[in-house]
Amino acid sequence: MAGTRGRLGFIGAGNMGQALIRGLIESGRYLKEDLSATDRDPSVLETVSGAFGVTAHPSGADLADACRIVVLSVKPQDMRRALLGIRDHLRDDHLLISIAAGIPLRVLRETVRKDIPMIRVMPNTPALIREGISALAGDARVTDDHMAAAGTIFGALGETVVVTEEMMDAVTAVSGSGPGYVFRIMECMADAGVAAGLSPETALALVVQTFVGAARLAKTSDQSLSRLREMVTSPGGTTAAGLAVLDGAGLAETIRRAVAAAADRSRALGKDA
Repeated sequence: MAGTRGRLGFIGAGNMGQALIRGLIESGRYLKEDLSATDRDPSVLETVSGAFGVTAHPSGADLADACRIVVLSVKPQDMRRALLGIRDHLRDDHLLISIAAGIPLRVLRETVRKDIPMIRVMPNTPALIREGISALAGDARVTDDHMAAAGTIFGALGETVVVTEEMMDAVTAVSGSGPGYVFRIMECMADAGVAAGLSPETALALVVQTFVGAARLAKTSDQSLSRLREMVTSPGGTTAAGLAVLDGAGLAETIRRAVAAAADRSRALGKDA
């Protein structure tokens, strides 16, 4: 892949596939003329092609013939069908990238029976507004050029980190599932605000902006999370009173158990794939 990124195609043009296409075009990382897509649902493919001007292909096989980099943005249960559809059309110079949760690279390789480089990626839902983070894990055949190409693609959705595939279950539990934990905590805080006398609209506005602001502060500050917490926690003050309740209820242990449970489930899904 040295010297060129190659044409890029997406098998599966759902929410994440569309987010990637939009991000790549809006960021200027790819021209629409260099992007292709296919989808089982003709209406989805027509919508994507019309909205973004990318080339629509009737099948994964046709897309693989035209594209050097193939992103599998299908649901885990649809992965085997997608792989079998392109298996006989994969060349030695192809790079295969999968964003299907829980499916190890070994399953991809066993299915396509091709000795080509493959990268597994775990994005998260904030990628839909280009504020996500994606973890990338490659196999032994992946070069620095391959990883750079994947970084260019998923960098259009936010930030990227590179991990070993053994860490993907932990990544899934922390950042893949993480938005769900955050939204649940936000729900609880908004409900608590209403119980304290706020209107639902005011409580929601306060909670959402508090999370946005706190996250931005954590990202831009050179202080640790512990130090940022200490800065807002005066001895004997209101924050200290609230944190005492959270810690007394076992907040840290509860979150550890939640992440462990999600990681265990991710491992189980990988074994069943």
